[in-house]
Amino acid sequence: MCRRSSPLLPLLLALLGRPDPAPAEHCDLQPVTAEPPITLFYTTSTVLRGCVSNSSTLASHEVHVLSIQWSKTPVPMLNVSITPRDDDCTRPAALILQCTQCLASITLPCQNLLIHTDASLRPKVQGKELPKDAKGHLLEWVQRTYGGITSYSELKDPQRIHLQLGENSNSPQNCIPQKDFDATPHLEAEVLFREVKGCTSSSAQSAGAAHIVQLLHKPSLPITEVKLTLNCPRQQQNNQILLLQGPANLTWLLMLNNCSLQFLASGTYKILHFPMDPRKGELLPDTEQGLIAKAFEKNYSIIASYSVIPISPHITLNIHEREVPKKLPVGPTSSAPSPDDVSSSLLFTLSPWKCTDDTMEIVIARSNLEPIKDVVNITLRDISCQAEKNATHFMLHTLLSHCGTSLENHGHANNEFVLSLSKGSVLRSVRVAFQCPIPRELFLRLFPSAAFKAPQTELEVNKEVFVQASMHLEDYPADLQLKECYLMAPGMEPLLLVQGNKAQSSSVAMLEEPPSNRARKVWRFRFTYTVPEGRHVPFSATLKCKAGLQNNTIFEKVLEVKVKDVWRLPNNQGLGLSAVLGITFGAFLIGALLTAGLWYIYSHTRPISKLQPVSTTAPASESSSTNHSIGSTQSTPCSTSSMA
Repeated sequence: MCRRSSPLLPLLLALLGRPDPAPAEHCDLQPVTAEPPITLFYTTSTVLRGCVSNSSTLASHEVHVLSIQWSKTPVPMLNVSITPRDDDCTRPAALILQCTQCLASITLPCQNLLIHTDASLRPKVQGKELPKDAKGHLLEWVQRTYGGITSYSELKDPQRIHLQLGENSNSPQNCIPQKDFDATPHLEAEVLFREVKGCTSSSAQSAGAAHIVQLLHKPSLPITEVKLTLNCPRQQQNNQILLLQGPANLTWLLMLNNCSLQFLASGTYKILHFPMDPRKGELLPDTEQGLIAKAFEKNYSIIASYSVIPISPHITLNIHEREVPKKLPVGPTSSAPSPDDVSSSLLFTLSPWKCTDDTMEIVIARSNLEPIKDVVNITLRDISCQAEKNATHFMLHTLLSHCGTSLENHGHANNEFVLSLSKGSVLRSVRVAFQCPIPRELFLRLFPSAAFKAPQTELEVNKEVFVQASMHLEDYPADLQLKECYLMAPGMEPLLLVQGNKAQSSSVAMLEEPPSNRARKVWRFRFTYTVPEGRHVPFSATLKCKAGLQNNTIFEKVLEVKVKDVWRLPNNQGLGLSAVLGITFGAFLIGALLTAGLWYIYSHTRPISKLQPVSTTAPASESSSTNHSIGSTQSTPCSTSSMA
């Protein structure tokens, strides 16, 4: 009987080097004009230009300015999340977002946050249009309008921005933009790298392809660990190698999803969720031609992608599912691409999909689809899943279990777009397969009932609320545990709800976990919240949960909720005297009308015999009275009884 080797075995053997070196040959890197074979994201707090100041501390608002640039069109959707410092929303704040012709999603932590922007916001939140006189003179307009600037950040090709509110009195007096500014205290961004280059040896004898990532060392950034998440296609070719070059003191923490390609890493490296200690890598050249020569030496004569990025604590590299050509399409090209190629390239550039652990959301601006002519409809693999459309966007929201979505690939949801194109009376379809990354993070949702539908962010006092914590984790999901959940509010002691997957209060009850797939873990519980004595509602609170593996890897999620009392009138105001008198008079009037109506019905429905008047003629004699009373009961003017 033979034993099947681990897919990591060739990867580990590759770290020891590879024999049969080939002579190095010079090649000039050129921008890859066709669809790049990779997508690379990296997190950074270094902005193109930026500054901070304390000029807003005496003004009415703290003011944060974001100016976004794009190297290529169409532009993708921008996600901006904002967090108040110390969960304090008492200080009014303003966000000025200059993002021309882009679609932005802004997560608002505080109700008193003002927004000025020229971007289209989704979901629709209250904001003000950036005035025309602000364009070209943005900082002057902000200074004139608010009297101070807390921070200014200029970024290029960001996908996500996390902004931390708060002011520092030790900042300079004036905000004067500086090049390559370190915005670490208040900003972190995930940036899409769009300057991929490539080259091919003129005497290439093999189709082996190399991907090279080089980090630019910056002494002012004390980064000694880089977590690199590598996502590989399902039908991965084995003739590829990855070279990771960085400072000699750097440790690479590698998260490999469905990957068995070979690689070389400088410094030290460790494969996460694999029983191994950090190992010494290989000393790699720190020059462009030196790294190319190293790839050629290992018999990889095609440089499929060469990426030079600033040193970053977290990098995500997606290798796409397509064959690397022996001759890369670099430099100008005269051949016109087909509609299928244009559609595929455009959608991969847009990356309009966003996944949670159980949902997929797709948003595509119509203006971004101009290179694809005459798009009349968009569906997924299951054509019954049709995107909603309006004058500006195509939108679709679905569960990962619907619409023909497959979860077979490690950490990704796989589906395909079906674009219906109309030219005159001819209708044709273009299919574009895509992979939506499923975040390795904990998700928290609040529901009003045990049906766990229609999540909300409001918590009603003295009423049951249902909580679901969930996470998609391909590696060892059975080891994942719900460590603890707290409910916290400013000025109050944290309320421990769950610890070690057990209820920690009489008002909390753990619920049965629903059946999950092999990679998704779900926890559910319900609880009833009673407002402490002396605390007035409504107020903002924070639900914080932590999940983790047995090796102490912790995933944390925070959900901002609003605590309210549905039975209490707004502003806790009682009824005025006029309201009380009005209600009293209305009740009296309704009662009088009801009584009159009942008497009318009663008087018109009595038996006729009961309505005969009693004779008023006095009896002639005692005997006549006696004879009259034979066969009848004694009767009085107030009696209505009789015999038939």
